[in-house]
Amino acid sequence: MEEYGFIHHASAGLSQNQMQTFMLVYDSRRKNPTDILLATLLGFLGLAGVQRFMTGQYLLGFVYLLTGGFFGIGTLVDLITYKSIANDYNRHLAYECYHIARAAN
Repeated sequence: MEEYGFIHHASAGLSQNQMQTFMLVYDSRRKNPTDILLATLLGFLGLAGVQRFMTGQYLLGFVYLLTGGFFGIGTLVDLITYKSIANDYNRHLAYECYHIARAAN
C-alpha cells in the first residue's frame, strides 16, 4: 500500500501516454522486497552486500562484501529492514521514472 501511495504521488500530472511510459519503466526496474530479502540472506552464506548492489549502492555493497556484511551485523540489520531498503529504492525510482516519462512524450 505504501508503494501505491508514492507511485500515485510521483505520477501526478502525467498524460495517459506519459503514464504508460512511466509504468513500463517503473515495472521493469522496481525491486521486489522478497528479492531484497533473498539477496540479504545470501550474506549469511558469504555473499554479503548483494542487496546493496541490487539497489545501486555499489560502495556500500563493496564494503559489505569485504567485511562480511560488517561482520554480520550489517547483514542482520538489512534482514530486519529489507522492506525499507526496497521501498527507498522504489521511491527514488518512481521520481526518476516521472522525469523519463515527461521527457519521452
